[in-house]
Amino acid sequence: MNSDKVVRKVVRIGGASGFWGDSSVGAPQLVASGQVDYLAFDYLAELTMSILAAARMKRPELGYATDFVQVSMRAVLRDVAARGIRVVSNAGGVNPEGCAEALRALAEELGVRVKIAVVTGDDVMPQLAALRVQQPPVAELQSGAPLPAKVVTANAYLGALAIQAALDAGAQIVITGRCVDSAVTLGILMHEFGWRADEFDRLAGGSLAGHIIECGCQGTGGLHTDWQAVPDWAHIGYPIVECERDGSFTVTKPAGTGGLVAPQVVAEQMLYEIHDPAAYLLPDVVCDFTQVTMAQAGPHRVRVSGARGRPPTSSYKVSATVLDGYKTSAQLTIVGVQAVAKARRTGEAIFERVGELLAAQGLAPFSRTHLEVLGAESGWGPLAAPGALATREAVLRLTACHADKRALELLAREIAPAGTSFAPGTTGAGGRAGVSPLIRQYAFLLDKAQLAARVVLDGVDVALPAPPSSAQEGSGESFGSNQAQTQMEQAQAAIDTRDSASVEVPLIRLAWARSGDKGDTSNIGVIVRRPEWLPLLRAQLTPERVKAHLAHAIQGRVTRHEVPGIAAFNFVCEQALGGGGMASLNNDALGKGMAQMLLTLPVRVPADLAQDLKPQGDRS
Repeated sequence: MNSDKVVRKVVRIGGASGFWGDSSVGAPQLVASGQVDYLAFDYLAELTMSILAAARMKRPELGYATDFVQVSMRAVLRDVAARGIRVVSNAGGVNPEGCAEALRALAEELGVRVKIAVVTGDDVMPQLAALRVQQPPVAELQSGAPLPAKVVTANAYLGALAIQAALDAGAQIVITGRCVDSAVTLGILMHEFGWRADEFDRLAGGSLAGHIIECGCQGTGGLHTDWQAVPDWAHIGYPIVECERDGSFTVTKPAGTGGLVAPQVVAEQMLYEIHDPAAYLLPDVVCDFTQVTMAQAGPHRVRVSGARGRPPTSSYKVSATVLDGYKTSAQLTIVGVQAVAKARRTGEAIFERVGELLAAQGLAPFSRTHLEVLGAESGWGPLAAPGALATREAVLRLTACHADKRALELLAREIAPAGTSFAPGTTGAGGRAGVSPLIRQYAFLLDKAQLAARVVLDGVDVALPAPPSSAQEGSGESFGSNQAQTQMEQAQAAIDTRDSASVEVPLIRLAWARSGDKGDTSNIGVIVRRPEWLPLLRAQLTPERVKAHLAHAIQGRVTRHEVPGIAAFNFVCEQALGGGGMASLNNDALGKGMAQMLLTLPVRVPADLAQDLKPQGDRS
């Protein structure tokens, strides 16, 4: 197919799920809208993979996102088949074949005939023995640590080529294991438009479309900084991308639904959970989003264009999960005057008592412990508001780690006795806490030549095209950065805020922001509310100042990336999440609150400008 064909075609893809556990309303809402040709489901995260692996060890037929079959597809399968809507999902987890088998059983139950393709090849576990002895040895991407002994899962992030092949072969439903989240959308577009694997600008645009919808309602107003401006949360619309042959697209949502589709909302999602926007590394393409532009194109319609791409690297990223002992978390509610002080003393007493019991039983001390008082802004560190300590209702949260489950079971037993032994107003134990495996993430690179994807459609293997040649490893790390830097430096001079006529305002009055996680790294995307304020923030919102403001959370370096196309910065904060994911003991292990903390940063502005700035939830 000639990708430059003159006929204008729009492919409409609905993002029906942002994670395993998302609302059941997404798929039915999108199907009922009549506005989609495809449904794309994203279910997998590193934590999810470990949960699925544990499920399959107990029951071999499991290991996939069961909600995809028994909730989402049960609700829409008849309509999907009748309307010719095709479905792509990574719900297969660690058992894509099992997911497909369950879906076939459902189709038979409902009297529906569908062609189901399964994509496998992401599982790296069979290769671990060889990888342990290869030269050079496997090394963790950030720390350089060798491959651990107790690996639970190891899955490569596959790309879109196998999905494209499955759809080309006539699959109505495609089920994959681990692939990069945006690939479920990119594979659809490569099939529909006949994009070649070397049309990198188009692949970058398709990847961006997938990135915008991969987190469900985050692309339609969910988690938006100006949350008060987002109407009707209960009926929020799931995202739809209307994609065109050149890689541009329009973001919208089903008519009559709640939520908000505006450039600032889409911009927040574009920067969510990426590192360098000039070199977003994906299996199919290295994306440059620095020159992407967004414009309101009608009510709840945002036009997105300008993504650029270059050849991918020669490696897949492999995400492994590693068993590192066990942990437990327990909570108590403390009510009354001086609730915070009572909660802290309670937690300290419990840890002291249990420490003595461990010693008496010949068990080692806890390897890590963490005490938080929720409601007193414990996670804010020195940024906590003075009045937070005066709260008369607080939640004590205790978390501990140990190599022996018995130690944590002992701790769990000693939580409830606080209700009769320590502080007045102690309540809300909520039953004895459970003990769970402590899973930490381990990421490394694997040469693409060492892994081969496989597509099976109704029992028949589908031939896969050869991938394009790859760029040298690491060549994308600065792609587009120099250009972005130059453009930023050519912007107007920063507003002079050194005179006495300047005042301080919180950052939230000047910018929107959203934060997310990649392992132990948090990224914070900051989008300026008005482009002319960009030089002002560029001068004051430095990596050094961001790290100083969040010093209680960030242990590693902070890197600032500039995104002039949407007047934004992306801050990558290393060692910021206490190990990240399941390994973190923090209540906010995913860094969701990091942006909220940064938005309190004082910024100096001219007094006349401050008068025009409206408070944005900053209590000023």
